[in-house]
This record gives sequence, C-alpha cells and structure tokens, in this order.
Amino acid sequence: MRLLRSLALFTAILGLSAPPAAGQTLSWDAIAAKAEGQTVYWNAWGGDERINAYIAWVGERIWADHGVTLRHVKLSDTGEAVSRVLAEKTAGRHDGGSVDLIWINGENFAAMKKNKLLFGPFTQVLPNFKLVDFAGKPTTLVDFTVPVEGLEAPWGMAKINFVYDGARVSAPPRSIPAFLDWTKAKPGRFTYPAPPDFIGSTFLKQVLIELTPDPAVLQKPAPEGAAFDTAAAPLWRYLDTLHPNLWRRGKAFPASGTAQMQMLDDGEVDIAISFYPSDAASLAQNGRLPDSARIFVLDGGTIGNTHFVAIPYNAKAKEGAMVLANFLMSPEAQARKQDTEVWGDQTVLDVARLAASGKQRFDALPQHPALLSPEALGPTLLEPHPSWMTRIEAEWQRRFSG
Repeated sequence: MRLLRSLALFTAILGLSAPPAAGQTLSWDAIAAKAEGQTVYWNAWGGDERINAYIAWVGERIWADHGVTLRHVKLSDTGEAVSRVLAEKTAGRHDGGSVDLIWINGENFAAMKKNKLLFGPFTQVLPNFKLVDFAGKPTTLVDFTVPVEGLEAPWGMAKINFVYDGARVSAPPRSIPAFLDWTKAKPGRFTYPAPPDFIGSTFLKQVLIELTPDPAVLQKPAPEGAAFDTAAAPLWRYLDTLHPNLWRRGKAFPASGTAQMQMLDDGEVDIAISFYPSDAASLAQNGRLPDSARIFVLDGGTIGNTHFVAIPYNAKAKEGAMVLANFLMSPEAQARKQDTEVWGDQTVLDVARLAASGKQRFDALPQHPALLSPEALGPTLLEPHPSWMTRIEAEWQRRFSG
C-alpha cells in the first residue's frame, strides 16, 4: 500500500520520536474548560448521507454543551488524513496541526501507532470510556490484532452481513463455497466493491479466513515470498472462478459500498455486502431499499471489528477533540447512532450497566423485520493482522484492476 510504504520511508529518514503523553494531570473539568471556544477538524469518511447528517447533529450538540465548533473534513479514504499528518511531521509542524480527530481503524491506526503519529494515551481521562463493553466486545481494546493502549476511543461496532431482497431471493448462500454455487446458478446477480474500498477488502478477507488451511496464521504479520503466496493461493483460486459469474462478468466493480447498495435497490444485483447489521432496516426505512430487504450471515461466522477516533500527535485542538470523543461514547450519542432511522451503527456500550435513563434510550429504539438479534448474527471472526489487507489489496489491484 502506498501509504504504508511512505510511512516506512519517512521513518527511516527522520527517526521519528515518541508521541507526547496526554495531559492526564488535568481534571476532566479543566480539559472541558480549555476546550471551550476551540474548533475541531474531524477528518471522517464522507460517503454516506446518513453518517454526514449524524456528524452534523454531533456538531450541534457539542456546540450547545461545550462551546466546541465541529468541522467535518469529508474523506474518501482515511489514508488522506494520515498522509497529511505525516507530511506535517516531515515539515517539522509539531504543533497546530490541521487534523484534530480522525475516524480510524485497521491498517491506518497500525501505521500511525507504529510511526508515533498519535496523541495519547488519552481514553482513560474520558468519563464515558468506563461505559464501554470491554468484556463482551473485546475488539474495543484490540484493533485488527494491534493493542489500542488508549490511543483511540471506540465509537461503533461493525460486522459483515449480506443484504438481499427477500422478494427475489428465498435461499441465500450460507458459506463462501456456497456463494460460488449461488453465482453459478444466478450469473450477474452479485458483485462486491473494488478494493481498497473497506467493504470489498473485507469480503476478500472473509474468503481467505474461510478457505485458508490455517486461519491462525492470519493473526500474525503477513509473511514474505513463498509463504505469503501459499497462504493466499486459495483466495486467488476462488476469485478466478467466481469473477466470471459476477455482475459484468467481473470485468468491473462498484466503487463503494454505497454504490453497491444502490445497485441492489435498482434491481441490478440480488445480494449486497454491508458492515452494519442494521443497514437493511435503516435503508428500507429511509426509502433507499425495498421493504422486502433482509440480511443474512454465514454459518461459520463473519468478520467483525470496532471503529474508533484518534487524535494526531500535533493536533491543535486536543482538548476539543477529547470532548468530542467523550460525547461520541455517551448513551445519548450511541443510542441515536444505533437508531435505524438515523444510522443504525451498533453501540460500543454495555447497555445492561447503564443508568435507567441510558437504558431507556436504547429500549425506545424502533424495531424492524430486517433486524437480527445478537444471537442470530452468529459468531464474530477476528480481523486478520493489518498487513494482510495491505498485501491482499495490492495483489488484487495487480491481478484484477486492469
């Protein structure tokens, strides 16, 4: 991946120093007081209208409560923000950086942590951090096998699921090999977003986890040379067989998960991939999928992870960023985010441990026939080490993007 290669090069040239420790000698009240009047430039993916509207609401709330102004810097790729922080460090801009908060996880977090581009640890000072369900949702503490160590605050859960139109599909496939059989029987009715779109890349990892002889190897850094080729070979054999059965015979792919979901709504495909188990319900309620939209998961489990926010080491508004991160973990913000009429992103909180007012917010959320219970969503598979996604994306581009 170009970003990681650049980071490695700059690290070798500069010998980057360790990040400063968070100002944990300050009380939370002192941090909130210092945050008042600050403007936080939150670099976050901007490819979904629901998410953009939710972030706008967050801005209204932190302005009303804390006098903090939120500016949403809309990204198409999180790597854009990481590259900006790296460029500022290269230029010696160690204070007053242009990025105050980043929506992040996976290889981008691993790269920033490795190269000392993050502020922290800071999460222990956030009052709402203690409400997180660390026991039931262990990925709130480990990001794609990399320990978080207080350098990013969790604010949402993701789990691969498959959205289909129940009016057209009666027996969806329940395993990766079954997907191949299904596409042979229904050619052109399935596709996936082109990597490096995160949904497309995660589909590739799902295939690899299910087909590789030793899934445990994926929890370690991807090997070099023949060892990588051997481990990844089942993925490429599968895709070589699958692609001729896909939409446009695998010669073109949708650019994003949003584009793929539009194809499902338009009837171009019968199955789409989502990272949010409540996506089908949310989109149907907003008129962006038919009412017959439903979801399914694979019998052996699907990949799940947590998404976070992190503060760059040179952020100008560190206190404002901490106030924002704390609000994102509040019962108010988490319940609104889980509302399928707003977004439908699953909470990181332990709802059972919340005060009565917090529980009531979740109890009042609307239900929908496309929603599955936590039990029905099945096992959650751990993300591979970030280096696997980097290597797989690069090889996919070499093999299939031309």
